[in-house]
Amino acid sequence: STRVTCGLYLMSLYFHRRKFLGIAGAVTALAFDPAALAGRWRYNMKRDWILINSLGGLEDPNHPSSPNPGDEPPTASPRVIADIRAAGVSAINQTIGHVFGAGEPFEQTVRAIAQWDALIRSTPLLVKIWTADDIRRARAQGRIGIIFGFQNAVMLGQDASRVDLFADFGVRVIQLTYNDDNPLGGGSMSPRNAGLTAFGHEAVERLNARRIIVDLSHSDTQTCLDAVRASRQPIAITHTGARALTDLPRNKSDEELRAVASGGGYVGIYFMPFLTRGRNATAEDVVAHVEHALSVCGTDHVGIGTDGSFTAVDDMRSYLGDLAKSVAARKAAGISAPGERPDIVPFVPELSGPGQFRTLADRLSARGHPDSTIEKVLGLNFLDFAQRVWGG
Repeated sequence: STRVTCGLYLMSLYFHRRKFLGIAGAVTALAFDPAALAGRWRYNMKRDWILINSLGGLEDPNHPSSPNPGDEPPTASPRVIADIRAAGVSAINQTIGHVFGAGEPFEQTVRAIAQWDALIRSTPLLVKIWTADDIRRARAQGRIGIIFGFQNAVMLGQDASRVDLFADFGVRVIQLTYNDDNPLGGGSMSPRNAGLTAFGHEAVERLNARRIIVDLSHSDTQTCLDAVRASRQPIAITHTGARALTDLPRNKSDEELRAVASGGGYVGIYFMPFLTRGRNATAEDVVAHVEHALSVCGTDHVGIGTDGSFTAVDDMRSYLGDLAKSVAARKAAGISAPGERPDIVPFVPELSGPGQFRTLADRLSARGHPDSTIEKVLGLNFLDFAQRVWGG
């Protein structure tokens, strides 16, 4: 069976550490000193708040490697761990496994799961997340919860029973499509807007049965709307922007945002260049997209999925050289989205390094948002959503 074959394959793997994906991150001339973080911000977040990044990672942008997170084994450097702890973040939805490229999706993904399990076992400050209560425990213990998530579902092949296998391996979030079409539905770059396929419907049913979060971040509009109707559980858009503010394919329409929220779902706003056009995105852009999502979805359904890390760039010139290679590789693979450019960084310079959530809290507070809303946006809404899907 698939499960037996996969289990044997897992046991046969040899693990080693290498550099991981480096295209996401933060750029700033400031050196963030964790010891100096206290008192740096005007707004003092409550110590008992749970901060969650609904799409992020343990990448160090100063050590870039493949532009495809499925290509290389993961690492968790002391600096990255220190930065995440300084940020106060208790859980991160970490992309693992195949996203795009020539690798065989199923084998590549199973290998990645084994490698991430090995990394977590060897890194005491990391903990694998299975339930919402695990996130609460990570916060109480001062550890970093790693949520296993996919940004493509091609590793299912044509066999929906593989959902059971990945559920047993601890995968908690599965994004149905990446930017291109796959057997489940249409990606955000699809010219057809074809919607959820028959196999996509079967996969959603199986994901619901195993209480795995259905993620529609990179889908086309019709696939997202179809999945909302097909799912018996709330769904997520873990990282996106508002198309009403910036009309780019990676952003979601008000119709999609409203549909997800009305079903009890979750929408995470990213720190990506798609929040604007022709320039680097700013903290003001992030706040504008958060506020638009709050107005469309309500205060109980909006969060933050940065699509980046908590470590700042040290050498911008070197970083931009690596970024140009990454953008070229994505274009060659046919999965680059409008807004990706070698001269525009894939993060928000003002919201970089370990202080990014606190800086955003400053901005939201200055705009008049109450503590209750800021706490929800920075983590509580995702935690409550995860509780509804995963349970305690």
